Amino acid sequence: MSTTTKLFGTNGVRGLANVELTPDKAIKIGLAIGTFFGKKNLLLGHDARTSGPMLAMAITSGLTATGCNVYFAGMAPTPSLQFAVKNHKMDGGIIITASHNPAEYNGIKVIWSDGIEISHEQEEEIEKNYFDNKTNFVSWDKLGEKKELRGINEEYITAIKTHVDVEEIVKKHFHAVIDTANSVGGLATPYLMRELGCKVTSINANIDGTFPGREPEPRPESIGALAVTVKAIGADIGIAFDGDADRSIFVDENGEIYMGDKTFAIILKQFLIKNNGATIVTPVSSSTLIKDITDMYNGKSEWTKVGSVTVSQKMKEINSKIGGEENGGVFYGPHQSVRDGAMTTALLLEIMAKTGKKLSELVAEQPQYFIEKSKIECSDEKKNLLQTKIYEQVKKENISIIDGIKIWFNDKSAILIRASGTEPVYRLYAEAKNKERAKKLVEEYSSKLEKLLQTI
Repeated sequence: MSTTTKLFGTNGVRGLANVELTPDKAIKIGLAIGTFFGKKNLLLGHDARTSGPMLAMAITSGLTATGCNVYFAGMAPTPSLQFAVKNHKMDGGIIITASHNPAEYNGIKVIWSDGIEISHEQEEEIEKNYFDNKTNFVSWDKLGEKKELRGINEEYITAIKTHVDVEEIVKKHFHAVIDTANSVGGLATPYLMRELGCKVTSINANIDGTFPGREPEPRPESIGALAVTVKAIGADIGIAFDGDADRSIFVDENGEIYMGDKTFAIILKQFLIKNNGATIVTPVSSSTLIKDITDMYNGKSEWTKVGSVTVSQKMKEINSKIGGEENGGVFYGPHQSVRDGAMTTALLLEIMAKTGKKLSELVAEQPQYFIEKSKIECSDEKKNLLQTKIYEQVKKENISIIDGIKIWFNDKSAILIRASGTEPVYRLYAEAKNKERAKKLVEEYSSKLEKLLQTI
């Protein structure tokens, strides 16, 4: 196998359905995964995309041909499927989802027996099976079986409730607006919220794999309807999910949209108060706000490369119980060390209930940072050389090279310069105590990169 040939990306296999990810390719991927596991019991489920059932049948064919028994759970949020793998003592699982990508995409995530996505090293084993056409076909009388496994969303909801003070939340009678992007978040969280005593208003609630309400990526520009609705009806909180409901972005009672760092910081603060000296895991793309909260409440930080697989695997490696990303992913180890939108929602409601504070008040208590983002075009073949050149310019600064180059400055500002893993661009994420400084950093380093590109 060529060292440059890849099947898995940052988060599973992704591609345009019936173009890059076809049924015949899915069968071959299923064969490679089945050969990797070897005659085991595997859970299979998918999100709301129209191509999900088609790919599920193809992957099932590949898995059963290698002697694996496939337990089909149907449509469900990714964290619900991950919990079911662990709860039902499966040997692993396969989730068909393209997460936040548009409707025309789909993808395949492979899960280990603990519910966590397999490591990149294990992905390489599957890739080797795939590209080397290594398949352990079993005889006709040893084929795996396909069975049904129902009720996993109810089990998932019950499990989440064991990690929060249900009685305290119920007393508050919160009014929540939920935007599930016409996908699988609507199969669990609205029911969980009602069991937590909330009045629930849903938008984009009907399951529709074409995602007519909005794109599955919950970004400020795509969830304006949620923000308007929360403010108009006087709700306490709004929650927007991505396509497979492992990430959640929140809106306060005034219709203000918060990116994931701010709400993760609220959860992190309360976790560290209860767990003195705990280690948190977070990618280098996270805000300095997370470092501030960790330092203020006697925690320890473990910084990683960008990607939920890396965060989960690091949590498992060091036995950390809390992790988070700026994109709305919170990993709550006592439940499961994976991104989980419904669990995040329940934790945030519990904090609001116990403190008696509105979401806006909890955010206002935090150190405040302003964030600016930008990108410049850079062909894939020039990315490594550009990183070497920018490193030579900044190596005497206070930097991290865990993933790209992050520079911290004495005025508590910072900038991350990182090559995209999916597009021919370099991304820049700057933050500072005022908007002007953040904007200036983005402009300054964009200019530096562009000048260096001209020398390559």
